[in-house]
Amino acid sequence: MMDKNKMIDAELLLKMVNASNDGVVVAEQEGNDTILIYVNEAFERLTGYRDEEILYKDCRFLQGDDRDQEGRRILRESIDKGEPCRVRLRNYRKDGSMFWNELSVTPVFNEEDQLTYFIGVQKDITTQVELEEQLKQSRS
Repeated sequence: MMDKNKMIDAELLLKMVNASNDGVVVAEQEGNDTILIYVNEAFERLTGYRDEEILYKDCRFLQGDDRDQEGRRILRESIDKGEPCRVRLRNYRKDGSMFWNELSVTPVFNEEDQLTYFIGVQKDITTQVELEEQLKQSRS
């Protein structure tokens, strides 16, 4: 059984996160903003943004002007409550192309039980959503 106090090597952890097929981000809460402090290579490939272009910005830029989304409301409520959630959002790449993003957000608390960070895992589910829409249309 692994000792919970044993830390994984930071360099190994970084390699593992960068090997992920899904976009991984770490953000911290600053007032009403959720500021990106880390994005992995898969996030860069998914969105077309390089880390130096977007670090220390609020994550909302990915929705562009497409603000009226149910997923955004659910996400905001979960972040405000410090609770995990999984939502679907219309996001936009640097080139302006839209993709459906399944975003899983989990709060991270420190030893004093204070909310310190959020971990976000992003997955492009555009093909899945398009197939669901085609199926819905074929049934009606």
